[in-house]
Amino acid sequence: MIGNIILTIGFLSGLFTFFMYYLTYKGYSNTLGKARIGYHVASVMTIAASLLLFHAILTHQYQYKYVFNYSDSTLSTGLLLSTFWGGQEGSFMLWTLFTAIIGIILLEYTSKRGDLEPRVMMVYSLSFTFLLLLVNPLLKSPFNYIWMEPSFIELKNINSKFLSMPFMQSFIFQDQAGGKSFVGMDQQLYAQLKAAGISVNDFIIEGKGLNPLLQNFWMQIHPPILFVGFAMSAVPFAFANASLIKNDYRDWVKQSLPWLLVGTMVLGLAIMLGGYWAYGILGWGGYWGWDPVENSSLIPWLVGVASVHTMLIQKKTQSSGGAGRFVKTNIILSMLVYILVLYSTFLTRSGILGDSSVHSFAEPGMLVYLLLVIFMLTFLIMGIGGFIYRWKSLNSNFDNEDSILSRELALFTGSIALIASAIVIIAGTSAPIFGKSVELRFYDELNLPIAIIIGLLNGFSLILKWKSNKAEDLWKKLIAPVAISAVLTLIVVFLFNVSKLMLIILSFSSLFAIVVNFEIAYKIARKKTLSLGAYIAHIGIALFLLGVVATGGFTQQESIDLEKGKTTNAFGYNLTFLGYDKIENTERFEFKIKVEKESSSKVIAPIMFFSSMNNSLMREPDIWNMFTKDFYVTPLSYTDGSEENSSGGGGTNITLKKGDNIDFKRSKVTFDSFNFPPEAMSAMMGGGNFTIGAKLIVDYNGKKFNVEPKMNSTGGNKEYVPVEIADADLKIELTNLDASGSVGLKLSNISNNGDTKVQSEPKEVLSIEASIKPYINLVWTGVLLMVAGFIISAIKRTKEV
Repeated sequence: MIGNIILTIGFLSGLFTFFMYYLTYKGYSNTLGKARIGYHVASVMTIAASLLLFHAILTHQYQYKYVFNYSDSTLSTGLLLSTFWGGQEGSFMLWTLFTAIIGIILLEYTSKRGDLEPRVMMVYSLSFTFLLLLVNPLLKSPFNYIWMEPSFIELKNINSKFLSMPFMQSFIFQDQAGGKSFVGMDQQLYAQLKAAGISVNDFIIEGKGLNPLLQNFWMQIHPPILFVGFAMSAVPFAFANASLIKNDYRDWVKQSLPWLLVGTMVLGLAIMLGGYWAYGILGWGGYWGWDPVENSSLIPWLVGVASVHTMLIQKKTQSSGGAGRFVKTNIILSMLVYILVLYSTFLTRSGILGDSSVHSFAEPGMLVYLLLVIFMLTFLIMGIGGFIYRWKSLNSNFDNEDSILSRELALFTGSIALIASAIVIIAGTSAPIFGKSVELRFYDELNLPIAIIIGLLNGFSLILKWKSNKAEDLWKKLIAPVAISAVLTLIVVFLFNVSKLMLIILSFSSLFAIVVNFEIAYKIARKKTLSLGAYIAHIGIALFLLGVVATGGFTQQESIDLEKGKTTNAFGYNLTFLGYDKIENTERFEFKIKVEKESSSKVIAPIMFFSSMNNSLMREPDIWNMFTKDFYVTPLSYTDGSEENSSGGGGTNITLKKGDNIDFKRSKVTFDSFNFPPEAMSAMMGGGNFTIGAKLIVDYNGKKFNVEPKMNSTGGNKEYVPVEIADADLKIELTNLDASGSVGLKLSNISNNGDTKVQSEPKEVLSIEASIKPYINLVWTGVLLMVAGFIISAIKRTKEV
């Protein structure tokens, strides 16, 4: 109750703050102090509510529905703290918390700069108030009690000493299909417990726990950094609107630029931390999967980077008087960053991508859906409306008379390329809203030429001078870096046997950017240290692109069945499955594989375990990190060989990825796709019964058969339903399903079933997907350099204000 009261006070204070700043802007003299008090009250209430939620989580107060749904007493302290942002309500609360804290700093910053505070804080406090509205008791408050809406709680989570009480029999239900018993929790049961003197926190002794996919170190790091980036994106929006309100476009650029640099750096770091999480823990096999949730964070980052470059142009061109160039572009881009963050939030929190993203949130309810739409439209209309209102004045600031051969236009063209990439990704990500979807190659094929242009402009723009250049001087400056880049590209081509033209051009453009930026950075390193930021960030981007070329174009991958104790060779490495161990105090199993090549060796241990929370087999990869490559192993399945003897008929166990095929006897079996309907996904996530099929195409003597062996999950028990093709004398059974895109199959002859089979020694077999990822360290090094460059640039621009 106290948490909801605090949040309600915070919301009302935010609303009060907005109106007080509005009245201050309109000329009232006694409202500025009240606005500041209002903002600080709203912030203190938000911080207090956050501390209260942390306390409720750490002390296992399961009377709160949020705490019950996302935590339990088995989690470590770090993971327990991360449950704060493990669900919709908590992540909104985290965003609100960071918005409050950043707003305090922003208030202090703007209060020292003339009449800036009322205009900036009026817009910013409106954003803050919308977030406080989202976490109010009627919408997504994490402090709502578990009995406020009817729900069912498994008996294992209830204190058994209360189950025998007479009134309890009316609230216990049996799920015959699932073989489980539940207590129906609602206001009627709460009244009965209260009358009996039983507190709900004593009645419920255990929570549901955190999704196993989220139970790792990166869950404690990635979301908080992402929400800092989200919160900071509101600042450039507020500065841009403040300039429109005053109709003054000169000073806002230098005031907003440091905030934009830091916000973009934080958002970029968060995105790649998510990529590392997916690569190192979630077992996606790569750092980027073009998942809609990933994309929706990348889009505002791309627009933010574009905005940084056009702002630099405006700031530089102010030296000749006036507001500078690209005023309209900068205002639009600054506002777009935040509007796209809100659009990202709408995509990931409205449930609209629930069927197309592996980590989108579930549908939050119509009221929250509508509020998210209103939130997004309010700021979109605010930005567009202000822009249209000032159009006449803005139009007079545009200058078209500069030379084509100028650094301004090169930077502007680079920004256009970034925006083009953002448009491509928006189109692909938003397609599911219209009932369509795009394949991954849609993103790869359209972004590859854009990446080449960005790489070339990265270097070319720095060779150009501001305002104008002579063509003959430009050519002289280009000869050396182009020649060096060409030689380096030839080395890369011969070293890696690169044959694809587009990858060769991308390699050249990235190396050209590195050569030019390194040359300039070397010259200014001693005298202008704070000016190094841009060049370091550019080198980071170029290294990242080279890493993408190496890992995207030359990763080797193979599915392998490892028999225990038997050495198998893959990519020149000897792999030996040594056995498995149960990890102490967990239900997880690590499967040890010795990887050897010449004198080097390492034992790596990917992990598999069955999660009762979502009735799924969970897999975590393990990696042998080397300087020039990663040896990456994802576990697929394990069998101890007992099924081979007990099932009769023998057969062959195989693992197929989507599109792969295998010849068995005279048949060719191809794995086409999963049959994984939306209702099955919902049932799986909710612990219900579901059926998943694997669509196979069997080619026998030129005749094709479409078949679908299935897996039924009933009450957590799995049953595999095989298929038989009489013409081909073929029986196909599912042995495993992996949502990342592979299936385990057992192929046998129908005619052999029932035959007496000689019992053989059971063979333990671990099925894995092994891959070599060359030069992936370029990706991580590039990201770190880019972040370092952003930080140095932000320090420089802050000192200039």
